[in-house]
Amino acid sequence: MMRTVIRGVLHVYSLVRPPERWQAPVAVALGVIAGIGLLVLHASKAPSYLSDEPRVCINCHIMVPQYAAWAHSSHERVATCNDCHVPHDSFVRHWAFKGTDGMRHSAIFTARGERQAIVMLEAGRETVQGNCVRCHGRPVQELARHGGGAALERPCWDCHRSTPHGRVRSLSSAPLARAPLLGRLMPGWAGKLLGGGAAGGAQQPYIITEKNE
Repeated sequence: MMRTVIRGVLHVYSLVRPPERWQAPVAVALGVIAGIGLLVLHASKAPSYLSDEPRVCINCHIMVPQYAAWAHSSHERVATCNDCHVPHDSFVRHWAFKGTDGMRHSAIFTARGERQAIVMLEAGRETVQGNCVRCHGRPVQELARHGGGAALERPCWDCHRSTPHGRVRSLSSAPLARAPLLGRLMPGWAGKLLGGGAAGGAQQPYIITEKNE
């Protein structure tokens, strides 16, 4: 089996191998591309998105008001961002939604196309509503028993408007929110290698997001 794999790899390499005089430039170009790719993965903290850590949602600092509101709410003790904003009815749907939604967010925030007041899309609203019902099943059953089926046609936040992110959704609504400070882009070992000291450096744990006067 292993010999077959090795033969296959060698065969593919023989098909795509550049002429001898181009092998060195191609190797350098591939090395540069690989290095840039690894730097992007490091700068974006890509592995962190596989976790349920709420701080991951403020890697780009766009969600700081939402994070600050959640951190001071009752949900902070019992639910993470993914508990509410990602489906939990299927392993495949959970990761597919997390991946597609995360890539959409990354594209919007990288291109600086976010709205001043962030609003969930329909898929996000359906997911949050489903998770409200999933966690608060007993109160929902009581509401359905006393209020009838029509009571369940409205989203939970029509009544619980401050749960858990408050009523003001503007990006500038929490100017004094405490948020983790962005670290330096270059890893520490790379800075030392280039003679710039510990470029990765120890970062301060928090920064006040209000601009200095």
